[in-house]
Amino acid sequence: MNFPHPSDQAKEFFQSVLPLDSQITVRPMFGNVAGFVNGKMFSGLFGDDLFVKLDEKNRTELLKISGTSIFEPMKGRKMKDYVVVPKSWFGKPEKVKPWIIKSLAVAEKLSKKSKK
Repeated sequence: MNFPHPSDQAKEFFQSVLPLDSQITVRPMFGNVAGFVNGKMFSGLFGDDLFVKLDEKNRTELLKISGTSIFEPMKGRKMKDYVVVPKSWFGKPEKVKPWIIKSLAVAEKLSKKSKK
């Protein structure tokens, strides 16, 4: 399966909107990158699409904004807890950072993933 890859600009922007927190790790995922806390993915890039994991209330709120969508990495395989932010927000950290913070909070509440 061929997955899209993020541009260097998208990777730089993604890194710039992540909080400075020693608990956050950035790892490759299927040729893309994603942010993890306690082993749980909270945000990432799929091609140049930036997505965030949100609780139902915040997901509903974000989906009201034009240009957002449920993250669907493969046709028919929606990841309903993740929302793609509008492409128009790239280069606008003030728009993205609040959603990254909310996403991080959701992942931090999940039980820590045990190492195999």
